[in-house]
Amino acid sequence: MSEPDPVRWEYETLRPPRNETKKEATDPKAELNELGAAGWELVSTVEYEGGGTKYLVFKRPASASDHD
Repeated sequence: MSEPDPVRWEYETLRPPRNETKKEATDPKAELNELGAAGWELVSTVEYEGGGTKYLVFKRPASASDHD
């Protein structure tokens, strides 16, 4: 009996808006909701040294057409 194909993932990143002080300037809720509606799930953050979020990392299952 053969094993099922493993789930393949695709990844996306979002860079939160920052102001001159290098702090997050605005709430990225609208962008997060758009990604969530498109099937993306937040899985991790990449932080700047010294604080602040550089990237939000999302994943979702890759479509069958992406496997070829």
